[in-house]
Amino acid sequence: MKIATWNINGVKARLESALTYLRQESPDVICFQEIKSVDENFPAAAFEDLGYNVATHGQKGFNGVAILSKQPLDDVTLRLPGDETDEHARYIEATVSVSAGALKVASIYLPNGNPIGTEKFTYKLAWMKRLAQHARLLLSEEMPLVLAGDYNVIPEPADAKRPGAWTGDALYQPESRAAFRALINEGFTDAARQCHPEPGVYTFWDYQAGAFQKDNGIRIDHLLLSPQAACRLVSAGIDCFTRGWERPSDHVPVWVELDL
Repeated sequence: MKIATWNINGVKARLESALTYLRQESPDVICFQEIKSVDENFPAAAFEDLGYNVATHGQKGFNGVAILSKQPLDDVTLRLPGDETDEHARYIEATVSVSAGALKVASIYLPNGNPIGTEKFTYKLAWMKRLAQHARLLLSEEMPLVLAGDYNVIPEPADAKRPGAWTGDALYQPESRAAFRALINEGFTDAARQCHPEPGVYTFWDYQAGAFQKDNGIRIDHLLLSPQAACRLVSAGIDCFTRGWERPSDHVPVWVELDL
């Protein structure tokens, strides 16, 4: 079973790219972030025509997450628990039936947090704490679980071409990286890093200064696997070719294949 995640950076702006990718790579499940669309305006029919069931948690103009699956989506949950005042559309989870029973998948768009020293960075760290708390609850269910998405965290120096350029950015602050490690230490496996320990593995290239052409990238899109999913890990990869498409997202799809 192939599960992918992709910060699409506007589903309407990248609709044809998304459809092309799905036709070409045919993941069983794909998680989108930054759909930048309210639910009623999401182009669900175009994806349904390709055989996908669609669940969205949208927001006008920014944020927004979605899960698309070739199998029905059950127990769809919107919003990350822990703060009823948080209206940002950054989290959706659902259960997918598989031959081994059931798989739970979450699509995550973690706050950017910039600039540091502001309430935006405080919100990022609080959101990560809530995510870790919810992840513990999900892990207690002891079922295959994939937390997929744009985490807006550069975990280690090897995850950036020029780590020194990010020392003033919320994505690379010690607090952000520590919160990510704390989440991993709950019992998760970083699928892409598990399969690709070498340096130079990136998922995002800025639109400015020819970053993609210079391979000046960072790795901030992650698929975290519960122990029950990690033991079924077959392979993982990053589809960098989409960054070279016309009018691309600045992120590329990351995927994992599980023996389910």
